Amino acid sequence: MKNLCIDTNILLSFYHFSSDDLEELRKLAALVRQGELRLYLPAQVITEFRRNRANKIADALGRLKKQNLKLQFPQLSKDYDEYPNLRDAQRKYSRLHAQMINSIEQDVSSYTLQADSVVNELFDLAEISLTTDELVAKARLRVEIGNPPGKKGSLGDAIIWEALLEAVPNLARLFFITEDSDYFSPLDKEQLNPFLVQEWMNSKYSEIIVYNRLSRFLRANHPDIELASELEKETLIGELAASESFQKTHEIIIRFSRYSDFTDVQLNAIASAAGTNDQIYRIINDPDVYEFLVSAIKPRETELDFDLLTKLNEHFERDMFEPIPF
Repeated sequence: MKNLCIDTNILLSFYHFSSDDLEELRKLAALVRQGELRLYLPAQVITEFRRNRANKIADALGRLKKQNLKLQFPQLSKDYDEYPNLRDAQRKYSRLHAQMINSIEQDVSSYTLQADSVVNELFDLAEISLTTDELVAKARLRVEIGNPPGKKGSLGDAIIWEALLEAVPNLARLFFITEDSDYFSPLDKEQLNPFLVQEWMNSKYSEIIVYNRLSRFLRANHPDIELASELEKETLIGELAASESFQKTHEIIIRFSRYSDFTDVQLNAIASAAGTNDQIYRIINDPDVYEFLVSAIKPRETELDFDLLTKLNEHFERDMFEPIPF
């Protein structure tokens, strides 16, 4: 049996998944139900999820609300046969757009989005570790003396880590999926902080394996669960980072047009590619490249890596992003 913990940011990313990918994720719940997988969730993860759910949905819903078809018709166009058909199409779009937003907002309020269903199913199946006074005291001491994970003044990550140390049995290997950079090594953003690796080994006498993408965990351990949309997004990001010509960059940007939702890790990877690959940043002010980068990153800039966005800013004709240093 595999032992698994899914961090808050991964669960919140479910609101960026396609309906097909969410349906595939039900197989993950089935594995827990069948006893092939044991899911550990510190209560702190659930608390953080519920606290941040509205913000995550608001991000996606806000972009949808901005997609209004506000066409302006000059007087001379009204003399042509196509004009009334275009006006009818505009009115139909506006009506359906408003109806869709209303339906989504109702599902948000009633917690009946498909992502809600998948997450709640996982919550029901998980072994939940309560946040006790003793656990908080341990987390506070960890933060005060400067041990990872987490930032000074914030106990959330430390509580989650202490809860896992307490809940997972000795000798049990744990798979931990998180996008939170506070858990990762300063030398390798895809490897767990060496301090945490050693602490886990000393405390649990076992191995802890970290993934910063759910899709990577599934490909390595449960390849029958295929997150097709997520896989294509990550493939495109890899192709963008490796682009060897302006033409290839433009072709990849066109293929990106079918997607509007990305996780923080995916956006950081896009920002990194655009800031370091000269086949991207030398044409960064071309309309298609510019529009893609700004529309994807701008709404989430405060959540992304300060250094990556600072580097990316250097290539625009004017500063586009205002990253927040931590």
